[in-house]
Amino acid sequence: MSELTYPQVGATRAATLPTGWHHLRHRYRLPDGCFASAAEAVLTWRLHRAAGVRMRTDAPRAAPGVRVTPGLGVGPLRIWGPCEVVWVESGERRAGFGYGTLPGHPEQGEEAFLVTRDDTGAVWFEVTAFSRPAVWFVRAAGPLGRAVQHGYAHWLARILRRLCARR
Repeated sequence: MSELTYPQVGATRAATLPTGWHHLRHRYRLPDGCFASAAEAVLTWRLHRAAGVRMRTDAPRAAPGVRVTPGLGVGPLRIWGPCEVVWVESGERRAGFGYGTLPGHPEQGEEAFLVTRDDTGAVWFEVTAFSRPAVWFVRAAGPLGRAVQHGYAHWLARILRRLCARR
């Protein structure tokens, strides 16, 4: 039985996010021809690690049911957020995953990281999430906490562009 801390499991895979939550949707253009390398970076945690996120995980690659605990921050100020991968795609036009929060995460909700290739061949990185605070310090952060989430999405896109340029 899942310990996920929210009922709308898999909602980041669909176009409609649940109401009553903070939503995050960002889409970034990646260099042409980098779909395969960008997808691999996302699916193997390479993107997150390159962005400076500590990743504790029980598998080298995202797959449904894989537990992963990202750690953001430095030293004793690092905040760990246990999650479980709830969906994965690994196709010719879409590749990525969504993970949901487990008990002990400072928020409740789900976040997805997806690389897509559109009809023109353009490659995109998309970050989609719905969340709400689960602990007092996230509630106290208010709009600043949400700004950090948006900044994190921008940071990941910047790092993924760099990883694509090195391929």
